[in-house]
Amino acid sequence: MARRITAIHLPRLSVERWLRILAARGEAPPDDLPAALAVEGTHGPVIHATTRAAEQAGIHAGARVVDMRALCPELLIEYADLEGDRMALQKLMLWARRWCPWTALDGSAGLVMDTTGSDHLWGGEAAMLRDIEEKLSLLGLSCDLATAPTHGAAWALARFGGVRQTCRPETLAAAMAPLPVRALRLEGETVLLLNRLGLKTVGALAAVPRVSLARRFARAGLTKNPLLRLDQMFGRTPEPVEAPEDPPRFAVEARLPEPVQDPGPHLPALAAELCAGLAAEGFGARRVALTVYRTDGEVSRVEVATARATRDAGHIARLFEGKLERLDPGYGFDLVTLAAAVAEESRQVQTRLDGGADDGAELARLVDRLTARFGAPAIRRPALHESHVPERREAWHAALGPRPRAPGPAPRPRPVRLLEPAEEIVVLYAVPEGPPARFAWRRQTLRVVRSAGPERIAPEWWRDRPGIRLRDYYRIEEQTGRRFWLFRDGVLGDGRGDEPRWFLHGIFE
Repeated sequence: MARRITAIHLPRLSVERWLRILAARGEAPPDDLPAALAVEGTHGPVIHATTRAAEQAGIHAGARVVDMRALCPELLIEYADLEGDRMALQKLMLWARRWCPWTALDGSAGLVMDTTGSDHLWGGEAAMLRDIEEKLSLLGLSCDLATAPTHGAAWALARFGGVRQTCRPETLAAAMAPLPVRALRLEGETVLLLNRLGLKTVGALAAVPRVSLARRFARAGLTKNPLLRLDQMFGRTPEPVEAPEDPPRFAVEARLPEPVQDPGPHLPALAAELCAGLAAEGFGARRVALTVYRTDGEVSRVEVATARATRDAGHIARLFEGKLERLDPGYGFDLVTLAAAVAEESRQVQTRLDGGADDGAELARLVDRLTARFGAPAIRRPALHESHVPERREAWHAALGPRPRAPGPAPRPRPVRLLEPAEEIVVLYAVPEGPPARFAWRRQTLRVVRSAGPERIAPEWWRDRPGIRLRDYYRIEEQTGRRFWLFRDGVLGDGRGDEPRWFLHGIFE
């Protein structure tokens, strides 16, 4: 499939955004009043953007404000909000994903999209460009559009080619030839030099032997080297669309004939379609994002996560219950997408005769529903960690977070129930260098009838502070049959404290 790149040029983004803000306040100037936005220059303020009335009055970008005011005394001047323009363009870049998943910024007033294979969803390239132009005009933005086999060619046609230009690979050279050398995205000094040499069009420059140009521009950077720009324009050097993030592999969408406020009715069908695509490839979703594209150019999104990969459409739809209220529909949206932002391989496993699987799926669904209702930080689960200190071997972590690597088995049997913290006991009689024969715990006096041990556990020197004593653990059984796990903290004469203390740490079931 031939590569297709679409460029969107927004030449009046700054001034049209400014006029839109003033109109919302009821302060918009008359259409016939020349107005312009300015930025600070080397020798004072310079014109950054103009309205159509100002352009007709001879005001142009780059000129000094004092000179333009002398030419047009009634000129209205305001300072441009460059940061606001950048953020607005960033939002438009995300909003433009309604036409294709690969979108990126293209300078300070442009967008570029890799629409390869996307145009047929809109009835062809011409219909897609008309739809883009219509949607942007509803936002109060004028634009120039072009689709071509390369980024450089699309950029050039959008700015110098006319209205809604399309170019096929076989007509690329002919379409580029009459364009000025400025269409090669070169710096002004290089453009001026080429014009002085009589090379004013792309066709004239392409006709010059490469050896001559290479000798002159061998060490020039990308924006100063016409040879590199020519190679990009004609596809001899690759120039991929570098989107801020890769689009999801699994995604479905619903285009709506009229703007709506609630995506809920469309969610079950979208979830079923998404899960069908996941099942066909043997994948399951770990994170699912619902995105609505508003008619005012904004994008609103909400995500849910799962404890394990799933392709259960009903389960995914239920996870969004209570979350759709977080979406800001604005004046309505006409496109809804559901995407598996994170997907993992997931195989169907049968471990029971009735066709079910004892694989923990029900517990994972419960964790998902609780997390969706109460938030991820509120739901935790225990997991084993690499440590031979008993109280450190098990810790709590987020239920939806990555699980730590499972440690090896404990060297000896451990009680199911650990006391936290371990409870100190009073030893009434002890066997020398052995377990206590009688001790008091929780106002009870217990007599030991059987014991096993000791199991010595030394401090973890890489994380314990100096002075921590080693432990000798014993498994004991008292006269009524109950079995406990207790330890002596330290040994006599270890130089790390007084007499060793005894603690009861666990209870065997």
